[in-house]
Amino acid sequence: MTTITDGHAANRLRQCHPTDRVDFFLENEWWSPLTVLDLLDTQVRTRPDAPAITDPPNLPALCEREPEAFTWRELDARVDELAATLHKSGIGPGDVVAVLMPNSAALSAIYFALWRLGAIASPMPASYRRHELTRIVESSSAVAIVTVNTMGDRTPSEEALGLIGEVPSLRTVFTFGPSIGNDGVPLDSAPATADELDDVRRAYTALPRSVNDCITVCWTSGTEAAPKGVPRCHGDWIAVGQAVQDGLETTEASVMLNPFPMVNMAGFATSLLPWLLGGGHLIHHHPLDMAVYLDQLQRHRVTHTSMPPAILTMLLQREDIRNAHDLSALRRVGSGGAPLPPGVVRDWQYKLGVEVLNFFGSNEGVCLLGAPSDTPDPLVRAEYLPNYGARSRTWATTVAERTSVRLVDLATGLEVTEVGGRGELRLKGPTIFAGYLEGTAESSSFDEDGYLCSGDIFELCGEDGEYLKFVDRSKEIIIRGGMNIAPAEIEGILIDHPAVADVAVVGYDDEVLGEKCCAVVVPANGGDIALDDLVEYLRAKEVASFKLPERLVTVENLPRNPVGKLQRREIRGEVAKVD
Repeated sequence: MTTITDGHAANRLRQCHPTDRVDFFLENEWWSPLTVLDLLDTQVRTRPDAPAITDPPNLPALCEREPEAFTWRELDARVDELAATLHKSGIGPGDVVAVLMPNSAALSAIYFALWRLGAIASPMPASYRRHELTRIVESSSAVAIVTVNTMGDRTPSEEALGLIGEVPSLRTVFTFGPSIGNDGVPLDSAPATADELDDVRRAYTALPRSVNDCITVCWTSGTEAAPKGVPRCHGDWIAVGQAVQDGLETTEASVMLNPFPMVNMAGFATSLLPWLLGGGHLIHHHPLDMAVYLDQLQRHRVTHTSMPPAILTMLLQREDIRNAHDLSALRRVGSGGAPLPPGVVRDWQYKLGVEVLNFFGSNEGVCLLGAPSDTPDPLVRAEYLPNYGARSRTWATTVAERTSVRLVDLATGLEVTEVGGRGELRLKGPTIFAGYLEGTAESSSFDEDGYLCSGDIFELCGEDGEYLKFVDRSKEIIIRGGMNIAPAEIEGILIDHPAVADVAVVGYDDEVLGEKCCAVVVPANGGDIALDDLVEYLRAKEVASFKLPERLVTVENLPRNPVGKLQRREIRGEVAKVD
C-alpha cells in the first residue's frame, strides 16, 4: 500500500492496495470495476426525479441550517456546485480534507464533491473537538477542513480556523451555515457560475480513475492513545457495501433511515453504500433523539433502519411508544455493536413482523452478517454469526466465499478447529483494508499469513463449526452508543491532573448505550477528587463529550502485572461491584 505521509502538491493521487492484489480482485470479480462515483451516476441517470436524500427535521436547532431534500438530479447538481467551490479554492487530486459535520444531505454531497475532484475525505464524528481535530489533521496532513459554523453551543469553524498556522498542512476551512464573520470559505453562499461549473466538470472529467484510488481515511480508536487512520478505496467500500446489501436487500422502493454517524463503517456500510447499490431514499438522523427518530420512521414510511440493541429492547418493551407511531412499513433492522438479546430478535420478527439482521464489523474490514436468508431462526441469528470459513455451508452474501476466516488461539498460536474452541478472529479477503495510515499505528495489524488480526475473541459453534459466537474484545476499547473510546487516550490526559496519582479508564454496563466510561482514580497525596473536576479538566482540553467519564471510583492503588500493565479485567470487576 502507498501511504499518505505528506501534504505537498506532488504525487497526490494515492492508491491503497498493491497492484497485484487489485488485479486479482478484479480478475476474479471479487471487486466491481465500478467506482462509488459510477454508482451515483447510475442512480442520477436512471432515477433523476426520484427522492434521493432528506435532512433530519431538527437540523435548524442543531446547526442553524434549514433542512434540505434532493432528488437524484438535484443531488447531482448540488455536488457539482460544491465541487466548483472546492476546486476554485485549490482542492484537487490526492488532497486530504478533514470533514466534521452532522449527518445531513450536505455531508453526503460534500463527500461526492471531494471524490469527483480526486480528493480524499477524512471524516470524523461531529462531536469531536479541537483535541481530536488537531490530531487527525496533523496525522493525515489535511489541507482543508469542512465543518459548520455553529453546532449547539459550539463554533466548530472557529476551532478549525484556530489550527491554521499551527498545523503546517492546513490552509483552508470551508463552512456550512449562516455566516458568523470569520475567515471560513462559505459553502452555502451564492451558486457557482456557469463558467465555474464548466471549469470543474472539465477538470474532474479529465482525471484518471481507479477502483484503487483512496477516497476516505476513517479513524478508529484501539488500544493506542492516538486514533488510527484507516485508508479505504472505491473497491474496498463497494465490496463492504455489497456484503451488507446482500442482507438488507434494499431496492429502488426502499426508504432507509440512518441514525449512525456517517463517518466510518457503521454509517457508510449500513446506509450510504446500500443506498447507492440498491437505490431508494436515504433519510438522515442526528443526533440520536428517540422522538425525532420515531417521527421519521412514521412520516417517511421507513422500510430499513439500524438500531443499537438497547433501542430494540426498549421499543419492544414500550408498547405505548410503538402504538403512538405507525411503524407498519418497517421491514428490516440492522443491529450490532453489542450482543443481541435472542428473545428480543424473536419478538421483533414474530410479533412485529420485522426481521433483525446481526451485524459485526469494524473500520478495518471485519464484516460478518447474520441475515434471515441464511439463518431464518431469529434466536440463532441473534446469538451467532456465520463462519465464512465453514465450507459445509453456503451463505447469501457473495463476500462469504471470498473471505478466508480462522480463529487463532492467542496462547498457542494454533488455529482453533474444534467446536467449542475459542480464539482471535482473523480474516483475509476483498473487504479487508490494506493497512493503517503510516505513523498512526504502533504495529502491523496482520499476521505472517496476511490475515487481519481483529482483536476480537470468538467461539466456534454449531454442529460443524458453521457459526461464530462473540466472546470478548482482546482490545480494551469502550463502545459507548456505537462510538469507540480509547482508555489510554483519556488516561494520558487525566494523569496530568494535579489531584490524580494514577488512573485507569474502563467501561461499565449501561442499558441504553451499552457501555459508559468510568474513571478509576488513585488520588494524589490521599486527597479528594470529584467527578466534576475530572470532567471540567477534560472539557478544558476540548475532548469530545462522549468520551467524558460518567462515573468516578477512587481506590488506594490500581492492579498491574509485573511489567506494569493495568489489569483491566480486574478493575472492571471491582467497578461492577460498586453501586
